[in-house]
Amino acid sequence: MQDDVSQDQFARGVELQRAQRYAEAAEVYRQIAPARLTSNLACNLGVCLGELGDWTGAAHYLGLAARHQPANADFRRRLAAVCAEAGRTDLAEQEYQAARAAKPDDRSAELALAGLYLSLGRYAEGWPLMAARVPLHPEVVPPVQVRFPEWRGEPLEGKSVLVWVEQGFGDQIQMCRFADSLKARGAARVTLGCRPALAHLFSTLAGADAIIPIATGASAAVAPHDYWSRYFSLPEPLGVTLETLPSAPYLAAPADRRERWSDARGIGLAWQASPTGFNAPNKGLPTELAQRLLDRGATSLHPEDTGARDFADTAAIIERLDLVISIDTSVAHLAGAMGKPCWTLIPYIHADWRWLRERTDSPWYPTLKLYRQTKPRDWSETIDQVLRDL
Repeated sequence: MQDDVSQDQFARGVELQRAQRYAEAAEVYRQIAPARLTSNLACNLGVCLGELGDWTGAAHYLGLAARHQPANADFRRRLAAVCAEAGRTDLAEQEYQAARAAKPDDRSAELALAGLYLSLGRYAEGWPLMAARVPLHPEVVPPVQVRFPEWRGEPLEGKSVLVWVEQGFGDQIQMCRFADSLKARGAARVTLGCRPALAHLFSTLAGADAIIPIATGASAAVAPHDYWSRYFSLPEPLGVTLETLPSAPYLAAPADRRERWSDARGIGLAWQASPTGFNAPNKGLPTELAQRLLDRGATSLHPEDTGARDFADTAAIIERLDLVISIDTSVAHLAGAMGKPCWTLIPYIHADWRWLRERTDSPWYPTLKLYRQTKPRDWSETIDQVLRDL
């Protein structure tokens, strides 16, 4: 009878965990643990605690699971992720390598290790491992079916290159800077595929000769090129390091959009994340905290409030502002790409690799100032600091 009760409780915990109700799931697992602490239970409890920002508790339970089944790649990878979040980067690297050794064909540990290396500025080691994203996430890294080869660093003098769309708006804004790098290598023609909302904005890129708007899930006929690549596949063959990273502004408001937004002034605020985006529950500001900034004179930059039709319109608004305050979302990338001062709010849990570690500046965008959340899922102290700085 007790085993039946434990199994029912465990199933309930799994259900809550899948619903991202991590605190409730953790409590259910804790009730079972004293009598029946299995490896799977320890792993699940550790994962939930990690999602709550309790790195010590998460490492304890994931460590128990990993020590009990040292050849379990999933346990080792999850332990590595918690170590990385806690700043124990040497141990994280060790555990990721153990996971890869235990299951060489599992690309999850490879991609996670890429994120660790990139967060440490070890770009030469991180970029090659980013290739794991392609088979892991075909929903955001769509396949490229063309008759010409992928570019892997061959000479580009007089050649044409197609850079195909992948991932989100902010990702494409961040990586489109490398169109100019391809030109500097001698490419005669660079074509960028991008989401339609970015197409007119990307027409201001000095290095782009043509833009192909492509909606999610759609296909397009593309003229032959000498080579193709994807946005996040460019840094490796370009040899991008922290020292060579191009950081000058590279996007601007298209001239035909400026007049419509000529009255924009002051401070713009973006505080809501896409609910389907990476780490959305930890990125966004609660309404009451966003309201504190709005009460100090900030105005919303969300399209439903501005009426912006696409990113070209939002760029025209940002161009007129004195300052942008944004969570880790596409608006921060846009402001940085335009060279506009932007205070960017970085979450405590799952801070993205592109913001590196413990820095308040960004080598990707020199005009950004990073405000890092000081407590898991609590932006109060961070917003207090922003208000003091205002």
